[in-house]
Amino acid sequence: MAVITLTKENFQQEAVSTSQTVLVDFWAVWCGPCRMLSPTVDQIAEENPTIKVCKVNVDEQPELAEQFSIMSIPTLIVLKNGKVVNQSVGVVPKASIESMIQA
Repeated sequence: MAVITLTKENFQQEAVSTSQTVLVDFWAVWCGPCRMLSPTVDQIAEENPTIKVCKVNVDEQPELAEQFSIMSIPTLIVLKNGKVVNQSVGVVPKASIESMIQA
């Protein structure tokens, strides 16, 4: 499944009002660790069609970053039924992300 770019306009529909598990990657263009993590997030999107994988550019969507109290990037958040069930900050291995999603 393709990675969805979240904005304040589509956030409710794509990330909250869905029965699917949602993995959200908060990132920025200038963030080196974000660029390191991005291929892993993309790979998870390709390999797991049952989950929705989304990205939020914190520079373009500061309201969403503020809503989730994002202080450091990259930050990954797992949403189930619109609620945060797991979160990690920094570059993490693929297996850790998959464990977050399954928890």
